[in-house]
Amino acid sequence: MHIKLINKKLYFNNYNIKCAIGKRGISKVKKEGDLSTPKGIYKFNEIFYRKDRVLEVISNLKKTIIKKNMKWCDDPRSPKYNKLLKSATKYTAEKLYRQDNIYDIFIVLNYNISPVVKNMGSAIFFHIARSNYMPTKGCIAVKKKDMYLILKFINKKTKIIIY
Repeated sequence: MHIKLINKKLYFNNYNIKCAIGKRGISKVKKEGDLSTPKGIYKFNEIFYRKDRVLEVISNLKKTIIKKNMKWCDDPRSPKYNKLLKSATKYTAEKLYRQDNIYDIFIVLNYNISPVVKNMGSAIFFHIARSNYMPTKGCIAVKKKDMYLILKFINKKTKIIIY
């Protein structure tokens, strides 16, 4: 199965779901901090979720419980750029255990993962949308109910096509 992202809508099977994308739209050439969503074809890698806020995650993808110390490195100077961190770092990193709910459950897309290229963008996630589908910093975001629906259909072979 493929999910297509066109004009802030996700299309798959007989569904079309509203989503939020990066503040600066979709870009062919993604750069760290440019607030754009990278154009291309990507797979869904791994699900992260807050056990205290999400009771059950039904999916064939690997699942990881978010702990208070977890962060995602967004600093191109770091040897751990665009990777999960589980300890303190002198480099900048995005907290995964947040007060708001956007990372209650999210999926890491395989953008700039293997190999990681410095300054090409980090932490491109498929996560929970803010109210009114406010733009993201480059991720794709949907309402929580839509996330649960999508989780039922995706697996390691599923691709998201961003136009």
